[in-house]
Amino acid sequence: MAPIGKVYLVGAGPGDPYLFTLKGKALLEKAEVVVYDYLANPELLNFCRKNCELIYVGKKGGAHTMPQEEINKLLVTKAKEGKIVVRLKGGDPFLFGRGGEELEALVKEGIPFEVVPGITSGIAVPAYAGIPVTHRDYTSTLALITGHEAEGKEESRIDFKALSRIGTLVFFMGVKNLPYIVENLIKEGKSPDTPCAVIQWGTTPKQKTAEGTLGTILDEVKKRGLTAPAIIIVGEVVKLRKQFNWFERKPLFGKRIIITRTREQASKLREALYENGAEVIEIPTIEVKPLYNDTTRNYFKRLSNFDWLVFTSENGIRFFFEGLFNEGLDVRVLGGSKIAVIGPATLEALKKWGLRADLVPEKNFTQEGLIEAFQGIPLSGKKILLVRAKVAREVLPEHLKKSGAEVEILPIYETIKPAESVELLKKSFSEKIDAITFTSSSTVENFFELLKEAGVSLPHGVVFASIGPVTSSTLRKFGYSPTVEAKEYTIPGLVEALIKYYQA
Repeated sequence: MAPIGKVYLVGAGPGDPYLFTLKGKALLEKAEVVVYDYLANPELLNFCRKNCELIYVGKKGGAHTMPQEEINKLLVTKAKEGKIVVRLKGGDPFLFGRGGEELEALVKEGIPFEVVPGITSGIAVPAYAGIPVTHRDYTSTLALITGHEAEGKEESRIDFKALSRIGTLVFFMGVKNLPYIVENLIKEGKSPDTPCAVIQWGTTPKQKTAEGTLGTILDEVKKRGLTAPAIIIVGEVVKLRKQFNWFERKPLFGKRIIITRTREQASKLREALYENGAEVIEIPTIEVKPLYNDTTRNYFKRLSNFDWLVFTSENGIRFFFEGLFNEGLDVRVLGGSKIAVIGPATLEALKKWGLRADLVPEKNFTQEGLIEAFQGIPLSGKKILLVRAKVAREVLPEHLKKSGAEVEILPIYETIKPAESVELLKKSFSEKIDAITFTSSSTVENFFELLKEAGVSLPHGVVFASIGPVTSSTLRKFGYSPTVEAKEYTIPGLVEALIKYYQA
C-alpha cells in the first residue's frame, strides 16, 4: 500500500501572476498533481514539472466541469495514491472559495494538508483600479460579501440593513445579481448617490472598469459590456479612482501582443511588455538546438590559434560556452584571442561567462554595424572564428575576407519551427491581436510558414513591430511593411518604439 500523500490548498491570487506567493511557486515546482480552477491564471502552470498531472475542475458562468463533491473525492483519491497534490484556487482559498469544504473532506479521510493563503481579489482588484478599500478620511469599516450565495437557499442570509451602515462594501461573484444588490442597498438606506465601481478581470491586462453611483451603475455596466468575473465595490473610496488610477494608464494597457522569439529568449521582451500593461501571447516561431559534433570538438581544441572570436547572437555564446565546458575545457583555451560581439545583449551574455568584449558596435547592432566597428583594425593575415547559426547572412564573413582575414565559420546551433506553435497561433487568433513583434529574420520567415500551416488570416489592422532594418527587410519580402521599427536594435528599443507608436 502506497504511503498517503499530502494536499496543499494554495491561493492563486487575483489574476496577475506576479502576485502569486513564493511558497505557492515552490509547491507547484514539486507537485505531482495540480487540480486547478477557472480563475487560476494558466501561466502559473508553467512552474509545474513536465510530468505533473494537470486536472482542470473550473466553473464558468455556473457551468461546473466537476461538482464540488467530486472535487473533494478527487483530492482524497490522489492523496491516497501517495501523491503531492496542489489544489490551486483563485484568490484566497478561504474567502468564498469553498476551501473549508475541501478541508473537511480531507480531515474526514485523515489526509495531511497545508493551506497557503493567496492575495484576495477583494483588495487587489480595487487597488489595480485605483481604489483603496479603506482611507481614514472616507471610511474605517469594510465588509467582504458574496454576491452569489449557495444554490437552493430559500432566502438570502445577507443583512443589507447592516451593510448599508458600513463604509466600503466589496461583493464577489455578484455581477449577475447586481440589480438585486443595488435594489436592496438603496431600499435599506444607502443613498443612490453612493459611488460604485464594477471591475472585470481585475489585475490583468483585460481589466475593464465601470464607474458610477448606485443609481447609475447598472447602465454603466451595460454600456461597458461587463460580465463575470468581476468585483463590485461600493463606497466613498471609489471617488479616489480619479487620482489613483495607475494600472489602466500604462502605455500598452489592454494591448494583445504576440512574441515570436524562442521560449528561452522571450522573457526579457515579455516582462518589458507586461510591465507596460500589455497582454503578452508567446508563440515561439523558432526553437534553437545546439550543433555539437566532431567538427565542433575540433574547433574547441584549437581556439588559441585564432586572433579573433566573433559572436553574432546570445544563442551563439550560450551554446559555444556550454559545449566548451561539457568537453571538460574552460576559458583558458581561448589564449590571447580577442572577442567581438554584435551588440549589448550579446555583450551581457558574454559577461555571464566572466569575459569582456574587445569590440562592440556603438549603435548599429547588425552585421553591418560590426563591419563598421572593425574599420581601422588591421585584419590582413588575422585568423577569425565566426560563431553563429547554421543558416545566416554572409555579409560579415565576406567583408572580413575582403579585408584580408582568414575566416572560418563554426555553426554552433540551428533554428527549427516548434511543432506546437501552429495550434498556439490558431488559438491566439480567436481573439483580437493588436501587434506582432519580430526580433530576427528567422522569426519572420517561420511566422509566415506557421500562418500558412495554421490556415488563418492576419487580423485586420495588426501592427508589425520589427527590431531593426534587417528584420524589416525580410518582412517586406513577404509583402508587409513594418508599422514600427526600433531605432536602437535591441529589446528595450523595440518596446520603446511600440510605446511611442501607441502614445502617438
